Amino acid sequence: MSFVDKVAVKVIAGAGGDGKLSWRREKFVDKGGPDGGDGGNGGDVVLVASRNQNTLAAFRYQKELKAEAGQPGDTSRKHGRSAKDLLVPVPVGTVATDENGTIMADLVEDGQQAIVTKGGHGGFGNAHFVSSRRQAPKFAEKGEPGEVFELQLELKMIADIGLVGMPNAGKSTLLSKLSNARPEIADYPFTTLTPNLGVVDIDKQHSLLMADIPGLIEGAAKGKGLGHDFLRHVERTAVLLHLIDAYVEDVGVAYKTIRAELKAYQPRLLKHPEVVALTKVEGLDEEILDDLTEQLQKAAPKGTPVFTISALANIGLKPLLFTIKERVDSERAKKPAPAPDSGVPVLKLTDTADAYTVAKKGKTFVVSGERIEKFARRTDFNSEEGLQRLRDIMRRAGIMHELRRQGIEPGQTIQIANSGHFEY
Repeated sequence: MSFVDKVAVKVIAGAGGDGKLSWRREKFVDKGGPDGGDGGNGGDVVLVASRNQNTLAAFRYQKELKAEAGQPGDTSRKHGRSAKDLLVPVPVGTVATDENGTIMADLVEDGQQAIVTKGGHGGFGNAHFVSSRRQAPKFAEKGEPGEVFELQLELKMIADIGLVGMPNAGKSTLLSKLSNARPEIADYPFTTLTPNLGVVDIDKQHSLLMADIPGLIEGAAKGKGLGHDFLRHVERTAVLLHLIDAYVEDVGVAYKTIRAELKAYQPRLLKHPEVVALTKVEGLDEEILDDLTEQLQKAAPKGTPVFTISALANIGLKPLLFTIKERVDSERAKKPAPAPDSGVPVLKLTDTADAYTVAKKGKTFVVSGERIEKFARRTDFNSEEGLQRLRDIMRRAGIMHELRRQGIEPGQTIQIANSGHFEY
């Protein structure tokens, strides 16, 4: 399966089932009364982080995720079955955002779940509305539609170590020597075209997750080489490991070039703890290594560890790994613990759900508001009794008074958002 780390999908929650308009009809039972049952709720669409997933390729051709609808109510006060939620497995590290860039879900742990669209509530059957004043209701509610969103799914790998460097700096070779990963290795640039992950064993008790991303070159921010597209995968790493080829013309310039590209993508990356490793040092004498190490120490921020290693010859790998582990442990320990829930409810002075607006557009009066729109979605506009119930709700909410204040006249149209319309 090819590696895909960014896709757009449409997610549709299930609609609620319609309530039933029904009357009890049995032998020897005259005028048995209303017995219509309620509709079932529609299913939610739920993203589930799974360590068994490592790519978003499954969504390349599956552009729509749709949960089941709830079943309608039935006679004899039988409620419709609520639909099961649609559980969608995604890789750990998946971020879901809506069309406005608002984060709907950020899944960072295996098994973590997030509801991205809520299913609609089922409508009430006419048996629900029986009261001392209304003993024979001749209406039932429609089920609410489920929520619909256009989502952008983006995978940001969660690793302890992020390998960065220019093409052919030895990132893939190091990853293959230290872990179970088997990236492509060759003597030409850009052999790594997609990110690779590998588990690196430090000792018998400890291991780290290492991510290798495609090589960066000067001008990557402007689209040169493979650009910046894969840098999202080092955003969540605890430590960045810079690999510098010992045979480049100027190791200090090579290091600064990579840092400049990191800054161009996300300035916050420059605050990540860093370790620098000079690679391919087999065969170089001590004097040359000391000179190259000194150049890197001058180019790097003060206190940055600089190592000389060779993945092929197994030189300097153990000290490098133990230093990285110390830095990873230190960085992970800095993460603040989640604040405990005090259990004290937050009191609000106003309830925005009850708020509404009335706007006149020509001869039509448009009513908007979370609560009134919810009732309108559940109303059968072809039922006069159902419409009368909606009018009663609008009267109690003060909407009818506001319509009269704005000069509405008999015969003019009242439009409730996109839910329906009727005459005043």
